[in-house]
Amino acid sequence: MASGLSKEYTWEEVTRHNKEGDLWIVIDSKVFDVSKFADLHPGGANVLYAESVAGKDATQAFFGLHRHEVLLRPQYRRLQIGVIKGQTEQIKPPQPGELSKVPYAEPTWLSSGYHSAYYSDNHRKFQTALRVFFETIVKPEAIKCEDSGKKISQEVVDKMAEANIIAMRLGPGEHLKGRTLMSGIVKPEEFDYFHEAIIHAELARVSSRAVVDGLLAGGVIGLPPILNYGSRELYEQVIPDALAGKKYVALAISEAFAGSDVSGLQTTAVRDGDFWVVTGTKKWITNGTFADYFTTGCKTETGFTVILIPRGPGVETKQIKTAYSSVAGTAFVTFDKVRVPISNTLGKVGAGMSVILSNFNHERWMVCATSVSAQRLAVEECLKWSTQRIVFGKPLNSQAVIRAKLANMISRVEACQNWFENVTYQMNQMSYSQQADKLAGPIGLLKQFISRAGRETAEDATQVFGGRALTVTGMGKYIENYHRTSGFDAILAGAEDVLGDLGVRQALKKMPRDARL
Repeated sequence: MASGLSKEYTWEEVTRHNKEGDLWIVIDSKVFDVSKFADLHPGGANVLYAESVAGKDATQAFFGLHRHEVLLRPQYRRLQIGVIKGQTEQIKPPQPGELSKVPYAEPTWLSSGYHSAYYSDNHRKFQTALRVFFETIVKPEAIKCEDSGKKISQEVVDKMAEANIIAMRLGPGEHLKGRTLMSGIVKPEEFDYFHEAIIHAELARVSSRAVVDGLLAGGVIGLPPILNYGSRELYEQVIPDALAGKKYVALAISEAFAGSDVSGLQTTAVRDGDFWVVTGTKKWITNGTFADYFTTGCKTETGFTVILIPRGPGVETKQIKTAYSSVAGTAFVTFDKVRVPISNTLGKVGAGMSVILSNFNHERWMVCATSVSAQRLAVEECLKWSTQRIVFGKPLNSQAVIRAKLANMISRVEACQNWFENVTYQMNQMSYSQQADKLAGPIGLLKQFISRAGRETAEDATQVFGGRALTVTGMGKYIENYHRTSGFDAILAGAEDVLGDLGVRQALKKMPRDARL
């Protein structure tokens, strides 16, 4: 702290500065001279001239109206002239990588004194490094792009690629071989789905729902079909540049006429010698506005087929305005007689359904990972707010109705976390084909459960924050954004009702013939 800011004042000195033109206040042991600032105060000067604030400790009043980050802004830091003698700052901003001490703000495997059968010390070291990276490099960009709606900067993408985060978001596999993961914290052969889950969780802690998608989620769902079903030549042409953040990939399946009905897609691919001629439209394509390649579902003469289409002549994209920020790059894509080499076919002609259905498992699991993390952050926000918000002379959480909402929120997120971890453990024990066979139903049910829990938590959190949850800035800004965008988890990667039905149908297929009451 600079020498001027370390100057000490007694309470007696502070109390003398309590009138217009000569006004001091104290927030968390820090003394601020707001004499000239009073008329510029966004809430009006009278708030600062109040008898309970002027020349007094305004800590409680401040935190009833503002987030701590306000004190850290340069224009307000300049108002600080010293500290109260004999007192020390109690409310300090968390350091990059630091775990929250708020109960239930972290999953139990990260909480002091708790244990886990799934996570190792390596997972914990990996999590710490990821949180530092996301808080210092991604978070400032996420805030900026959420507001502007612009694509994530290439500089941030390059740093993610350098740490091999783009590659790790695709899960364990051959594509990690020979790569240095997070400065060598985890070896490629040791990387598992819990490591990947940590990436998605930490990303969701610092990013809005739109930024989570804008940070190349299109590649997370569009690259696996190339990895698992593309030719070696196609792999070499696309994968290195995509994992280096030099080229972007989007999954182009959904259409305006088909929705969740993959078998009802109308985009066609007609063979013409060594080329496909593709005609049709795709809608709600994440990262589509800036994608270089589209992993596209098409109807062919012999059935549903997946084809990788590069951006080029005949390919046009238009931004779609949605309830979340355009940073996600959501697009309407038009293919007008686009000529694509037959070698760009992913898997066998007519066997595209198995390509897409197996890919859906990982996509839905990823949505579950980010959703659980976002819900947990909502719980943390509500626990903090209900503790510092004073109503009728008592903290908000002194009201039984608020505690009941908190209980429901906590119960839901813990249930989501534990089911998610169990499914993740199964993924670690299974091959890709085994996951496709055994986990499609459970993951569908899991996503339905998590997305519904998220929307219920969004409603409860809105009630806890009241009117502040309806404004895009200030105390309730996270809750406002979460309430507005939590529905995306219920729709993207498969509507929750469709997935619930999928889970039951998968179970019914395996009902034993001799099962009777």
